[in-house]
Amino acid sequence: MRKNAWTHPVVFVIIAAITSITIAANQTSTQQPAAASTPAATMATTNAVPKSGMESFRDWFHNPTDWLSMGADARFRYTYGQNLDTLKRHTNDGSASKWSWYQQRMRWWTKTKINDDMDFNLRYAWEFRSWDEPARKGQETDFDEIVWDQFNLVVRNFGDMPLTMTIGRQEIILGEGWLVLDGTPLDESRTIFFDALRFTYQIPDRDTTLDFIYIENRASEDAYLKPINSRRKETTEQDERGVIVYLTDKSRPNMQLEGYFIYKNDNPVDSPPSAAHDPWPAAVWSKKAEIYTVGGALSGKLAGSEHWKYRTEGAVQMGEKEGVNGVTSAHTGMHNLMAFGTIDKIEYHFNDVRKNRLRGVFEYRSGDKPGTGKIEAFDPLWGEWPQFSEVSCYIYNLETMVGEITNLYRLGLGHSMQLTEKIEMDSDIHLLWADENTRRGSSGASGHPSGFGFSDGGRFRGTLATWQLKYAISKNLNGHLLLEYFQPGDYYTSGSRDPAFFARVNVDYTF
Repeated sequence: MRKNAWTHPVVFVIIAAITSITIAANQTSTQQPAAASTPAATMATTNAVPKSGMESFRDWFHNPTDWLSMGADARFRYTYGQNLDTLKRHTNDGSASKWSWYQQRMRWWTKTKINDDMDFNLRYAWEFRSWDEPARKGQETDFDEIVWDQFNLVVRNFGDMPLTMTIGRQEIILGEGWLVLDGTPLDESRTIFFDALRFTYQIPDRDTTLDFIYIENRASEDAYLKPINSRRKETTEQDERGVIVYLTDKSRPNMQLEGYFIYKNDNPVDSPPSAAHDPWPAAVWSKKAEIYTVGGALSGKLAGSEHWKYRTEGAVQMGEKEGVNGVTSAHTGMHNLMAFGTIDKIEYHFNDVRKNRLRGVFEYRSGDKPGTGKIEAFDPLWGEWPQFSEVSCYIYNLETMVGEITNLYRLGLGHSMQLTEKIEMDSDIHLLWADENTRRGSSGASGHPSGFGFSDGGRFRGTLATWQLKYAISKNLNGHLLLEYFQPGDYYTSGSRDPAFFARVNVDYTF
């Protein structure tokens, strides 16, 4: 660990708080409990089942005082993949085509009750990895750093109104997260936080809320809160500012309405993000943009049915964005932006013992048409996360960036069921197309070990199959097995059509 990591003033505050809590707990434990005041109370105390040492410790850990609550969790993952960002089996003797790594994430959080309407929330996150493949990642365990995952103040009844204010580092998920969920896409699965100011107004006498959100995300993770053992990483592609106005109306029995306006301003950083780790795509990741998005969603039960459920969402984008040449990856200056996207889902619930349900989805994200002088590619904003597939993020890696999925038609069909009381299975198949053949015969990013190629005219991206088994082992322990298989289509050249495979074993424990 770097020596100056412990000089952060907030760290001293946390250490002092933990020490105070420990002393208070020790003092409380030495006091004798008050005697039962009635025979009934005495009998109830006598007949009560004594708690085990672990249960007693768990109760103390969750609520050591009446003004402090705590929690912790741990996640363990093993991931294996083939041809994820190469679509070739024999690249560099196969060494660049194989992926194999372990990752462990531990989190600890506290909620400090200042008064009935005010809380302070803090959460640490620590994730480290051990790599087997590919060789460029280094075959060793990287113990990495500890970051401030949450650091915010919540004030309810703000200004004596039905208004809640949250200021600081926080998680924000709007709707189903299609455009707003992950504020730290380069951080992968470690965190998803936003540095933001959020006001949520509850409209009186209606089940309707109105959110006003200001976002100030920086590419450098230590812009506001320095991690312990800092590695000077970047968590997003560029410095970002945003304003969101989001209305959610649940006042109708079988229908939910959502409407939103989103402004996002992107400013490139001087040094491309993550250049020290993966230099080959970094030159095209940090781009300038000023994007205005207007959209809405409608969801509920179809005609009041207990079996059919639906959700449809669409958005139009305008503004300006820095262009990138699809062949050379060179920046081409600012261009007018005009884009559109939609995602439409329908589900049929059998309402049987096994909770069988079928689903269908259509998704469209407009692509950039070459030679127009405009940018038509739909920007996912803060929706750069694996929404329907892990493989999809990797195969976009050389086309845009990890998680920035655009230029897409998607047709999906899926089925879910409860195999047992604790085991659930999800199976899906997706047909993927490109809206535009933006690359037109180019190869992948210069310097990358694969450099897979794009065809001159094909638009069928390929067929994707996903299968997931979820196991609720106990109240605090659960896991899943995820398998994905992608067969590339004619959107890629004939030399870049080897199938990609992804497998993950995941175990989560919440203390």
